[in-house]
Amino acid sequence: MNDEADKNHSEAGAELDREIRQGRKFTPQEALARLAGPGAMKGASPVSPVIQAETEIGNWLRSHVSDPVGALHFVLQRNLKGSELLLENLAQPLTGLVDYCRSVLASDFLLDELVRETDVEWGQRMDERPHFEREGFPLNPGDPYTAESVRLTLSEVVDQLTT
Repeated sequence: MNDEADKNHSEAGAELDREIRQGRKFTPQEALARLAGPGAMKGASPVSPVIQAETEIGNWLRSHVSDPVGALHFVLQRNLKGSELLLENLAQPLTGLVDYCRSVLASDFLLDELVRETDVEWGQRMDERPHFEREGFPLNPGDPYTAESVRLTLSEVVDQLTT
């Protein structure tokens, strides 16, 4: 009698599954989940470690670095996304951020390139022409991202994360 109740319960569950699946598309993600079987994600995050690390860096930047427009935050995250510095430090992604900041601070070329990318991002966000620094010309007073201001910000990031 108990076997018959279990059989009826299984059939009812299978019928319910069929009804639920009938109204939706079958996706590759669902195929992988079915292939892995029930409980495959038990205790694991459905978010990859890389995305978790990228998110941790973004959250830290937003809460510790003043950047009202967010252009510098965006460019820093974009440059770190999928980089060796990030992938080598998945368990401690802020270490990758420090290493990146140090490498930019050690190279005038990399700093100038970061400032240029940030100016472009700022211009796109503000729907304005970006203010680029040019050697031999005075700084534009409306330029929110100069080599000196970005250098100071990166130095503060390193100081905050290493003390």
